[in-house]
Amino acid sequence: MSSFRAAYDEALGQWPGPVEAVDLPTPYGTTRVNSCGPAGAPPLVLLPGGGATSAVWGAVAAAGVARTYRMHAVDLVGDPGLSVPEPGRAIRSVPDLVGWLDAVLDGLGGLGARGPVTLGGHSYGAWIAAHYAAGRAARLGRLVLIDPTQVFAGLRPGYVLRALPVLVRPTPERMRAFLGWETRGAALAPAWLRLQDASARFPAVRPVTGPRPDLTALAAAPGMRVDVLMAERARCHDAGRVGRAAGAALPGARVEVLPGVAHHALPLTAAGPIAHRL
Repeated sequence: MSSFRAAYDEALGQWPGPVEAVDLPTPYGTTRVNSCGPAGAPPLVLLPGGGATSAVWGAVAAAGVARTYRMHAVDLVGDPGLSVPEPGRAIRSVPDLVGWLDAVLDGLGGLGARGPVTLGGHSYGAWIAAHYAAGRAARLGRLVLIDPTQVFAGLRPGYVLRALPVLVRPTPERMRAFLGWETRGAALAPAWLRLQDASARFPAVRPVTGPRPDLTALAAAPGMRVDVLMAERARCHDAGRVGRAAGAALPGARVEVLPGVAHHALPLTAAGPIAHRL
């Protein structure tokens, strides 16, 4: 996978300032975390969408987040990236995901992360973050869900049909065509696109799927701040409807629809608005 590693390193090379890479041990394998920002700053842990890597958060870091947080971007175990699954210990369920993220946060604490953790995620990463917060609210100070999928509403059937060929047999050509359709032709960072091309041949495993998180305990958690940022032009769901469902499920949450951006392009083309709200 030399082409993947070259594209991965190229994308990370565009992050601001020095990037510290660390491999954290977990029961499900080692997890690569790429960190930047001032040591001792409030910790921000970010999970990418499915099929993406931690490198997707570089634009958000450059937009100002790396000045105010110690940002820790995570490669999901089993997805494209430099996390390495433990043989025979695949993540197969939501409790496994929660246990894995427990170990990641424990590892970051051992590296000096202090204070309440802000946990954020995009798309599938937001689904993981929401499940984690539903059961581990006491470990978090804030939750940021960026165009979450399968948290407050399901996916549009038309989107699923378009995505299916990419999921079944990913190729660079199929991924580019799908991204062009979903983002409505948005200009995406060339280095990130090259990484996505290389990711098409990455030996990933089947992601964990399951029910929507039960957010009852999270809604009642004292002092927990929740932000939900929706992509107005998302094709995977109706941003307004999902936003209203989020407000109903989490009455204290701040829900906002970011205008003019699509789902898959959100961390890249709306990095400034995301950074401003973090």
